[in-house]
Amino acid sequence: MGADVTPNPDTFTILVVCTGNVCRSPLAHQLLQTAVATRLSPELASAVVVHSAGTEAPVGAAMSAPAAVISARLGSDPTTHSARQLTVSDIHSADLVLVASRRHRSEVAQLVPRATRTMFTIREFARIAATLESAPVASVSDLRDTVARVAAHRGYAPVDDPAVDDIVDPIGRSERTYERMASELVPAIATVSATLFG
Repeated sequence: MGADVTPNPDTFTILVVCTGNVCRSPLAHQLLQTAVATRLSPELASAVVVHSAGTEAPVGAAMSAPAAVISARLGSDPTTHSARQLTVSDIHSADLVLVASRRHRSEVAQLVPRATRTMFTIREFARIAATLESAPVASVSDLRDTVARVAAHRGYAPVDDPAVDDIVDPIGRSERTYERMASELVPAIATVSATLFG
């Protein structure tokens, strides 16, 4: 696929991005995939695509062991994950791009500037969404409308410290840091899922 790829009108695609695609983004991907399967009708769930990639991925690598333990503890299956390198086509074909940190947001924007319209850090999306009333979701169009609604309210949920929108990178660090990563990511993904999927 070339750089001119655009989202498929019949599907809603979520792209989750971190650095290596072995900790934060695959965990978010798996939790979102579970939410799609459990919250949406089978028909709408079949139209939602969730995938993840890394800006510096060790292509083909499995999820890091501590992250895989957290994923399994939360009821997901980390065993089939294989790290992918982010591509421009990935970004162009996504209806929603969720990134682990502001650094990733900048890196994605450098590749595809227009992605900023539908790109958020995971915690940023959750923070904004928490200020909005929920709306029913019954179609791909509703999902896109939800993203647009969250984007329209970016300026209405300011923070004193922008770093609150980042999720800590635990790679190569202690088990405690992995647990901190989970404590930042899991509640945010729960809010994202509730906002998108009802």
